Amino acid sequence: MKASIFIFFVSSLMSYGQERDFHNPNGNRYSLGKDIKRTSSISYGDIDNDGDLDILVANGRHWPDQNEIYLNSGNGKFSVSFNLGFYRSTTYATEVGDFDNDGDLDIAVGNDTAPNRLFFNDGSGKFIEKGGFGTQYSPTRNLAISDIDNDGDLDILVTNRGFKNEICLNNGKGVFDKVIHFGQNEDSTIDVKVFDIDNDGDNDLILANRDRQQNYIYLNDHMTFNETIPFGTGNDETRTVAVADFNNDGFADILTGNIEQRNQLYFGSESMDYKRHIDISNTEDLTFSLDVADYDNDGDIDIVIGNHSGPNRVYINTENGLKFRSVDLSQHAYNTYDIKFIDLNNDKYLDIIEANSEAINVFYYNIIPNRKED
Repeated sequence: MKASIFIFFVSSLMSYGQERDFHNPNGNRYSLGKDIKRTSSISYGDIDNDGDLDILVANGRHWPDQNEIYLNSGNGKFSVSFNLGFYRSTTYATEVGDFDNDGDLDIAVGNDTAPNRLFFNDGSGKFIEKGGFGTQYSPTRNLAISDIDNDGDLDILVTNRGFKNEICLNNGKGVFDKVIHFGQNEDSTIDVKVFDIDNDGDNDLILANRDRQQNYIYLNDHMTFNETIPFGTGNDETRTVAVADFNNDGFADILTGNIEQRNQLYFGSESMDYKRHIDISNTEDLTFSLDVADYDNDGDIDIVIGNHSGPNRVYINTENGLKFRSVDLSQHAYNTYDIKFIDLNNDKYLDIIEANSEAINVFYYNIIPNRKED
């Protein structure tokens, strides 16, 4: 396995509200601006069609604020940003996808008790707001993008805390008039992943529920979701989930990020009962977000965890999904609402971006010592 470190230079440690700079020895900044906002999520895509990954920052949560786009200069630096749209909103989540099938990336914005909005790209990274999706003034907490009905366009899934969850079906032109509900009216659903977990050719739903509610898999049967499979203890405070084959046995596993509980990995099997599980670590964090990918390029799936009021961590898969080695990203105890793996500088090694509430949003480069450049 390659030895890896994240380079994150901090000039000084100051309290919130004071100006802070994050530098490497050459003076390059490692944060998305210096503003301290209530950032709730972070997403990415090649918004301006120039071959690199740009970043979309969602701000507000319960308080209206301005969402922002940061353009990548090509080497993982972000010297240009602009506001998305006219309105400030109580945004919890944004996602990018080509909703109107014209070859460029559009943006869906999910707001808490405010209308969800759509922004369409003109091809050069300029956006026109047009239409919305889902129930207006619902308590939206997260979005997921997937062609869930397999008709060739991207649909939008909306998770609502204490309100019906929604699948907003695309008519192929970026109009989402048809809505299918999933889950129960009283569900406190915070996250959903779309994945063909039973290998039958259609997309199923894997839900993370808060408030000590049962987590479920909803199996897809011609776009009805009546058959469910529970996972977890039934009394978890789960904030986020991910799906991947961590032990390379051909079955999808489910990773749960929990609040004041150990984060757990539930192993898939032919029986699909998801009873066999392990703790990722012996710590009980306040995990708000996670992402999974092969961070160290060794052929298995690793984990990055975003915590509230505690250090964020990378968990390196060391024994085929049975053990993970923990590495703290920094000594900061940010309130991280979203965290993602991303190749910022096009070097084929995954970096990390953080969405921090009431702190600056930062990113970490993945540096492999003594590696050969491509």
